[in-house]
Amino acid sequence: MVAEIVSGLEYSKKVLTEVGEAIAKTREHHPHFESVLAIVQVGNRSDSNVYINAKLKKAKEVGANGKLIKLPDTITQGDLKREIMALNHDNNVDGIIVQLPLDCKHDIDSDYIIDLIDPLKDVDGLTRINAGRLARGELQRTIFPCTPYGCLYLVQQATGNPNFVSGKEVVVLGRSKIVGSPAAALFLWYHGTVTICHSKTPNIKEKCLRADILIVAIGRKHYVKADWIKPGAFVIDCGINVGDDPTSRKIYGDVDTEAAKEVAGYLTPVPGGVGPMTVAMLIRNTYEQAKRRRLPGKESN
Repeated sequence: MVAEIVSGLEYSKKVLTEVGEAIAKTREHHPHFESVLAIVQVGNRSDSNVYINAKLKKAKEVGANGKLIKLPDTITQGDLKREIMALNHDNNVDGIIVQLPLDCKHDIDSDYIIDLIDPLKDVDGLTRINAGRLARGELQRTIFPCTPYGCLYLVQQATGNPNFVSGKEVVVLGRSKIVGSPAAALFLWYHGTVTICHSKTPNIKEKCLRADILIVAIGRKHYVKADWIKPGAFVIDCGINVGDDPTSRKIYGDVDTEAAKEVAGYLTPVPGGVGPMTVAMLIRNTYEQAKRRRLPGKESN
């Protein structure tokens, strides 16, 4: 068996093409319609610059608008709060994200800052309100976090089955607020039987071997080996790890890809797997919120 490599690059193009077509169609009836994403960056981390440029570029390609609010690393929490509140009240902004980690000389509580975002503009799905709705299964009222949403989309598209998760054993390695925990909630409400593993979980290998769908977001290079994977499983690698060579910026996943190929049924590569899907789902979420905010009869709650 050799795994089917699930290209996030290809599937992200599909999502973005659909969003671009939807924006163009919306403008046929509402010529002044806009879909505007505001990205708040504190400091000037080089990796953040790369991610932000990718988001702005993809937004522009589909006819949406991105604006960068770049703030100095000397900003205080109070001033950052004021910036977020101003964006909340700006009717020309449909989505707000704060690029993490914050690159700041002062101590700033990033959870507090994220939670200031208007839930209707929280296109990363990270505020307590959206996270709480997802945890409770209120899917119609929730903005899905972009990375877990991208993972779900890849499973549905690659298998050709929107209900593929239903009845499956799903194991999530990692419990972060951005990936692990919301992925577990999302796959649970799509009727998977979900186990979350973390640094204190005993016998992780045995738990992974039960997984029909294995989502790995643990932040350790090649942590998952081939003999951890159930034959034919759908393995989703959310890892982004920089190699040990300081002269190279090569990125590695949390899964030993070459070995896993021989066991898994489906496997997302790193790079080119989950990463492009995260950006695509961010642009999609922003468009959906723009529709709800700007078009008559589309109000959300």
